[in-house]
Amino acid sequence: MLRSPVQGVHDLAGHAPASDRPYHPAMSPLLASHVHSRRLSVGDHLRHWRQLRRLSQQDLALDAELSTRHLSCVENGKASPSRELVLRLCERLAVPLRERNAWLVAAGYAPMYREHTLDDPAMQAARRAVQHLLDRHEPWPAVAFDRHWNLVLSNRMVAPLLTGVDPDLLQGPVNLLRISLHPGGLAPRILNLDQWREHLFERLRLQVRQTGDATLAGLLAELQAYPGQAEGQDTRLDGEHRGVLMPFLVQTPLGLLNLVSTTTVFGSPVDITLQELALETFFPGDEATAEALRALAAQTR
Repeated sequence: MLRSPVQGVHDLAGHAPASDRPYHPAMSPLLASHVHSRRLSVGDHLRHWRQLRRLSQQDLALDAELSTRHLSCVENGKASPSRELVLRLCERLAVPLRERNAWLVAAGYAPMYREHTLDDPAMQAARRAVQHLLDRHEPWPAVAFDRHWNLVLSNRMVAPLLTGVDPDLLQGPVNLLRISLHPGGLAPRILNLDQWREHLFERLRLQVRQTGDATLAGLLAELQAYPGQAEGQDTRLDGEHRGVLMPFLVQTPLGLLNLVSTTTVFGSPVDITLQELALETFFPGDEATAEALRALAAQTR
């Protein structure tokens, strides 16, 4: 059972705070296969991300304002890019901050972006700001999660809604997707389960395409193996706006809650942890749900 208010993941799961982690690239199997034989070059990273974004050398060169010949030489290891060019190519390819450090190191430059846990003293102001956002969202539920959908922070409205969830799902890194779709989690109580599954799978597929993260790809495969809704019992709700709003109808100890979910990410962070952090906020979809949540908030003060 989650405590209220929920603290960082390490407090919930029982493991110690992690220290600053060295860069570990999220690579496709093809790119990863080269790791054991040689050190990755900046050209390897460039080729991988260019192909991931489905861009030709000519298209990328035009967008990055350099000649196709020079780009080809960088990709093939015949030319060494300047630090400015590495960062420009990363920007044009929308490479995550975590991966940009790997490009810089491969090109012979120092990493530019640091990664701290939210428990690090340097991140306390950011942590307080995120927790403040979640708390100010009350009496509606809200959570913050990392790039692998592991719970980082939440407001006090979340824990009561997880009553009855298999305790094993609340140990270790508390993964919000497993809690949502696992048969021992919320899945049997979600009336529009198939609609909700499709929504989460679409978001996860997009993340895999954008990041090439093998852990996310494995998580998607795991979740897809979980059972969906029984035939003939699927409920589909109106009000879905792809990538913006998603209805969520769930049976809870408070009764049936009609919620609407939306996700927020930070626009231009300079820390890897903040770039990979997302906020999932829920709003009442009807007045009965609003009243139930207001009553719960009054009881848990």
